[in-house]
Amino acid sequence: MTTRQDNAAKAGRTAGQRATVRPNGSAGHAERPQSERPDFSEDRFFDYKFKDAGLLTLALTHSSLAYERNPEGAPDPGSDNERLEFIGDAVLGLLVAEALYRRFPASREGELTRLRASLVNSRNLAQVAQRIELGPMLRMGRGEQHSGGQKKPALLANGLEAVIAAMYLDGGLAPARDFVLRHIVEPAEAELAGALDSKEPFSGAVGDYKSALQERLQANGAGQPKYVLTDQTGPDHKKHFRIEVRIADGEGGTRTLAEAEGTTKKLAQQEAARLALVGLVAPAAREGRQKTARAVEGDAR
Repeated sequence: MTTRQDNAAKAGRTAGQRATVRPNGSAGHAERPQSERPDFSEDRFFDYKFKDAGLLTLALTHSSLAYERNPEGAPDPGSDNERLEFIGDAVLGLLVAEALYRRFPASREGELTRLRASLVNSRNLAQVAQRIELGPMLRMGRGEQHSGGQKKPALLANGLEAVIAAMYLDGGLAPARDFVLRHIVEPAEAELAGALDSKEPFSGAVGDYKSALQERLQANGAGQPKYVLTDQTGPDHKKHFRIEVRIADGEGGTRTLAEAEGTTKKLAQQEAARLALVGLVAPAAREGRQKTARAVEGDAR
């Protein structure tokens, strides 16, 4: 007897064989390490190759496509990524909690809880999805696509959770953990460390790197950062912007803290701010963790 779940899984596999997921042509930014450049196909998502390509296809399928294909009836729950979002939310919460526990051994439960909430909230997940260019991978109905669905924060966040779930179901915690660490935890680590180091109530605004950088510079008496457009390339419908973030050098000029590219000026500014923040905070954060580790080791003796 064939169940509805069997049919859904078969449909997912068929769709996976049929559909080839391609990036929007903006791969290869100079600032993005080779391992973080978009690497998508019908069975590969970044460095992970799926054993069941249908899971990846299902994770990238929005419900609008299922409704469009079956306008007169209720779509099968297994025909879009909503069920995967449910699993992805739980897997993401676990992996982020584990990462924070290991990275911030001196932090108490309340601090870790706030940090986790900042990483797993929809706003931050949508920004992560934008940074890795997930939007063009999403499969959705024509109406949703024409209304800008590939850029809607809620759809991006949900799609990211669904892909994490697909990795977990296909390969266990290891590939999901690798992805979460590389694309969600590590890019925000410097900002998290800076928030803890400031001893001020943490607002949870992870992902707003411009605000975090400004606060950090003001606290150090370095003044306001300035974002300068240094280059733009590509046709009107596919432009890329290069931004430098600069601060006064104390001698009447400026010095560059970081530079980055993005498909919009706003994304490029945020990425430049993130890289600048990493340069400012990461060394101090590493030193702090090393001191904590030495203290813990001393107590153990």
